[in-house]
Order: sequence, then structure tokens, then C-alpha cells
Amino acid sequence: MKNKFLQNIITRINIFFLSFIITIISSVNLNAQYKPNQEFGILGGTGYYVGDLNKMHFNNLRVAGGITFRKNFDRRFSFKSSALYTNVYADDANSSDPLNVNRNLHFKSDIIELSGQLEFNFLPYETGNSLYPFSPFIYTGVSIFNFNPKAEASDGQWYALQELGTEGQGTTSFQNRKPYSLTQLSIPFGGGVKIGVSDDFNIIIEYGLRKTFTDYIDDVSTTYAGIPSEFDNITIELSDRSLDGPQQAGIARGDETNKDWYSFAGITLSFRLKGNTKGCDY
Repeated sequence: MKNKFLQNIITRINIFFLSFIITIISSVNLNAQYKPNQEFGILGGTGYYVGDLNKMHFNNLRVAGGITFRKNFDRRFSFKSSALYTNVYADDANSSDPLNVNRNLHFKSDIIELSGQLEFNFLPYETGNSLYPFSPFIYTGVSIFNFNPKAEASDGQWYALQELGTEGQGTTSFQNRKPYSLTQLSIPFGGGVKIGVSDDFNIIIEYGLRKTFTDYIDDVSTTYAGIPSEFDNITIELSDRSLDGPQQAGIARGDETNKDWYSFAGITLSFRLKGNTKGCDY
């Protein structure tokens, strides 16, 4: 009885491994029929930021858009390069935290991003092939982005905050605080769904976050600078807008231990570029 049981187990194991090998061979053969191709896409959607002036995801959504170029290596892997734009915004007046409301800061900033991303399709996917019409996917990569936080002063003008040095950057009082760079690196990651619509057209829905290495997308990071001698009237006004009066130097203005994030979400209309050979249907 025991030998018969063991034989059944061994038989099932053999069948499993044989099926697995057949699946691998079939997958290799299918991909061998795949012709790498390229796509050009137009993305429209929304963007937002998370940092010292906004702790909630999907808050203060702004319009975003851009263009993409995708190289499909096979039905699983693609490389995408993109140029994206959004405008982010936040205002302490809209906060539910009384301390932030009293801080009374606000900002807006354009964000322009150039990125390269590797995508992985969970299901075999090929534009124009009815056997592989859709797939969820994930992606990650690296990007370079430019930002420039601005705030509105009492004269109604919006001033670029980085060049003002609102936390004492570049002043003799804070020689260890250097002006931050407006061009930074980030790590994009996220996912979505690819849907084939026709032979040369598909719709891609995606959402992704950007992990940055700066805490100054909103120009808020460390402590109040007080009133260094280098500050002019505009810098004094925009560096400390506290409702209960000026804060002493060294009082917390932000949290430098948490870096800022930003996000893109949207729908891409992606078109297969002419001259690429469509893969074979089975």
C-alpha cells in the first residue's frame, strides 16, 4: 500500500515537472515569434505632492500631462522614457492641524520630469494581438526633475523662494545651510493596466509615486531663521508668516527627516509606430 502511494506521488511530481517544462518551452516559442516594436504616447492626468504642507495622498490634485516613448522587448518587458509636467500646490490654511494653520505657509511649483522606466507585464501583452489583449503591469526606474517653489507676498506678486533663502540658506548666520538645487533625482515606481484597442493603438492607465531626495519641493524643511541681516522685507515676510507673530530662530518650521514626494496618475493614448512588424497570432 505504501509503495503504491509513493508511486502515485512520484507520478504526480513527474507530471508536474513535465507540464512546467512544456510551459517554459511554449513560452519561449511564443516569444520567439514576437517582433520588438515601439510606441509613442500622449499622457493626460493629474499630479500632487506630499511633504511638510500636505500629508495626504490625492490632496490638492493638479493637471498633469506629457509624452512617452516605449520600446517593447517582448510580451513581458518594456522600456519607457517620458517627459511629464505637473503643477503642485499646498496651503497651510487648508490644514486640519492647528499648528500648520498657525504656520500659515503656502507654495506652488511647476515640476518637469524626464525619466526612464522598466515595465513588467504580469500577463503576456501585445498591442494588436487578440490573444494578449490586456495586462496589469508594474514599473520602476530613475528620473531627473526640476522644480521652483513660489509664494505670494502681500503685494500680490509670486516670488521664487529658493533664491530668497527663507530658512537662512546662504547667510552668514547659517553658514552650514547651502541653497538647495532646483534639479534633483527621484525614483519613480507604480503600476497600472494596459488595454489593447486596435492593431496599432492601446490605452494605458497608470498611477505612480516619486521618491525624492530633497525636502525642499515646498521650500520648507528645518527651522525658522529669525531675521538675519541679509534678509530683505520680502524674505522676512515669506520666511515667517505665523499668525501668532514672528518665531524665534531655531523653532521648527518643517521636518527635515521626511523627504518630499510627488505623483503622476493618468491615461496614456499609445500608438504603435509605423514600420514595426506585428507579431504572429496563433
